[in-house]
Amino acid sequence: MTERKTLGISQASTPKADPKASFAATGARLDKLKVRAREARRAPTLAQQALWEQLSGSRLGGVRFLRQSIVGSVIVDFACPSRWIAVVLSPEGANPEVDALQDKKLTDVGVRVLRFAESDVLDDADAVVRAILTEVNKPFDKRAARRSAGAPQFAHADEGAEG
Repeated sequence: MTERKTLGISQASTPKADPKASFAATGARLDKLKVRAREARRAPTLAQQALWEQLSGSRLGGVRFLRQSIVGSVIVDFACPSRWIAVVLSPEGANPEVDALQDKKLTDVGVRVLRFAESDVLDDADAVVRAILTEVNKPFDKRAARRSAGAPQFAHADEGAEG
């Protein structure tokens, strides 16, 4: 199992006025994110494996989910581009400030974020799947979200490699 890298928040940084301006990663940063996403797909946690069994193959509501996808400048555990949903699993000991910052980056551009503790997935995967299915089935106007937030970029480190 690989060691997880942790992120910190710089106290000196100030939020940008336009959330879309710093949303998408480019260049070397995007390349690093792609490598990290690929590595995470190759060595998933037990919780990620358990949830992927429920989400893969369009089993949940007939929609497609991607594993370890880059959404803007954030790697999310599972992404449903057609519904603008990102599912993130927080490991024990995760930094809540970093989690909140990542969630805000996504929600500011119209992505719906569902965050669960890894222990919740392992203890009651059915409840987590029901919560995701509820969000998948909520009415969602993609065009209105794009107009108000700008289209987020969902990327996959290995295009076409889902599982």
